[in-house]
Amino acid sequence: MEKRQTLPTVMSANDELVLQLALYLEHLELSLYSGGYENFTDAQYTAEGFPSGFRDNVGVIAQHEQTHSDTITAILTAAGKSPVPTCSYKFPYNDPTSFVDLANMITSVGIGAYLGGATLLMDNPDLLTAASSILTVEARHDSYLRAGVKGSPFPNAFDTSLTAVFAYNLAQMFIVSCPQNLPLTVLPTLTLTSPAPSPNLTPVAAGTPLQFTYDPSKFFVSVDASTPLYIAFINQQANITYTQVTSCGTNCAQIPVPEGKAGAAFAVLTTFNSAAALNETALTNFGALTAPAEVILS
Repeated sequence: MEKRQTLPTVMSANDELVLQLALYLEHLELSLYSGGYENFTDAQYTAEGFPSGFRDNVGVIAQHEQTHSDTITAILTAAGKSPVPTCSYKFPYNDPTSFVDLANMITSVGIGAYLGGATLLMDNPDLLTAASSILTVEARHDSYLRAGVKGSPFPNAFDTSLTAVFAYNLAQMFIVSCPQNLPLTVLPTLTLTSPAPSPNLTPVAAGTPLQFTYDPSKFFVSVDASTPLYIAFINQQANITYTQVTSCGTNCAQIPVPEGKAGAAFAVLTTFNSAAALNETALTNFGALTAPAEVILS
C-alpha cells in the first residue's frame, strides 16, 4: 500500500504569507548550501580546519533545504496557491570559511523568520507544528556551522525573532533578480561598515564601535537634520535596546555594542528611543527608517 503524507491546510492570508516567505528563504538557502557543497572539495574544507565529513554534511543540509522547499511547495499547491519561484542569487564567499560564516548569517535570518511567523499561525495548529519542525532542524544546521568554525553552537539562551518585512529585507542583499516578489515593503538599506565579521565568530566586546551607512534621501518619511537618530538593536526574543547614534561622517552612524549582546543581532535606524518602547512589530510598521543590518557578535 502507498503511504500518503497528510499536508497541513492553508486557512488564511496569514498562513499563505508565512509559507511564501518561508519558501522564498528556503530557495535562497538551497542555492547557498548547494554552492557550498559543489564549489569546494573535502581537501579544501579540511585544509581550513574543518572536521572530516564537514563537506558531506553541507550536502546533507542542502538536501534538507530541498525537502523543506518541496514540502512547502506541496502545501501551497494543494491549497490552490502559486508557490513563489526561485530567484537568481549572489553570495559573497570565496573559500569554505567565508561560506560557513555567510551561511551562519543567512540561517540566522531563516530561524528568525520562522520564529516571527509562529504568532501568525496560532490559529492553525497543524501548520504551526509543521513550521516548528522545520525551525528545529534549521537551528541544528546553524549549531553545526558555528561549531565548524569553532564558535559557540549556542551563544544565547534565546533566538531572535524577525517580522516578515525585516526577514524579507535581509534576504534582498543576496538577490540578483526574482520573477515574482512578495507583497512586503522593501525598506532603505542600512549597511554595516565596521567592524568586519570575525572569521571564527570571536565574541565582540561590549562598547566596540559599530559603524553604519545609510542614504537619507531614500527614507520614506522626511527627517529633519536636527532630529536625533537611534539604532534599535534587536537581539534575543523581545529584547530591543535603543542607542542614540553619533556621527562618523556623512550619512554614517556609530554606536557602541550594547551590554549583554551575543550571537546574531539586527540593527535598525529609527527616530524612536527607549521612551517609546516600540516592540518589533511597531518598529516594523511605522518606526523603521531602514531595513535591518545583521551584526554577528559571536
